[in-house]
Amino acid sequence: MKLSTLILITGLVCNPSFFLKKHEKLETDTERLNSQIEQVKSMTNIDYKYNKKIAFFIDMRIKSGNNRFFVCDLVQNKIIDKGLVAHGSGSETGVKGELRFTNTPNSKSSSLGKYIIGKSYKGIFGKAYKLHGLDETNNKAFERHIVLHSYSAVPLEEQEYYISNSQGCPMVNSVFFQKIEKIIDASKSDIILNIYY
Repeated sequence: MKLSTLILITGLVCNPSFFLKKHEKLETDTERLNSQIEQVKSMTNIDYKYNKKIAFFIDMRIKSGNNRFFVCDLVQNKIIDKGLVAHGSGSETGVKGELRFTNTPNSKSSSLGKYIIGKSYKGIFGKAYKLHGLDETNNKAFERHIVLHSYSAVPLEEQEYYISNSQGCPMVNSVFFQKIEKIIDASKSDIILNIYY
């Protein structure tokens, strides 16, 4: 039976590429992460100050209700933990799932690029880590007070709905924060956080 005949019988307008695109998206997420891992591994191999074993990745194409913060083992090439992470309210475009990014101060937007996770301090959200942008797209992160921190409104488990936004910081659940905090504090070299889209 032809697709056009099936549409007439059912009364539905069906896009045959819809299911393929959903499947392709899953593959694209994985391929995108693998590509970013290779870039970070290249960086860590050139400069001894970077942690060669562990790096953090945030895929901003994945909706905020799904796990998109990945803790990756660079040696074993595998994800060892994952969690939810908020993006900045200034990154919202009014269209769900479509984000914009900027390095502009006071924009409340997330910035793409690679960061060094710096020293911790105690702020209004408790313990937080200063972030130092390594790229032109995020080199004002320190000036903008963009930090890695936890927030009680960020859920631990994945959910169907979008989660709360931050002021531009990568903001995670407190339980997940405690897990990555142990990794950061135990590291003798700089851990890279890579936010990409």
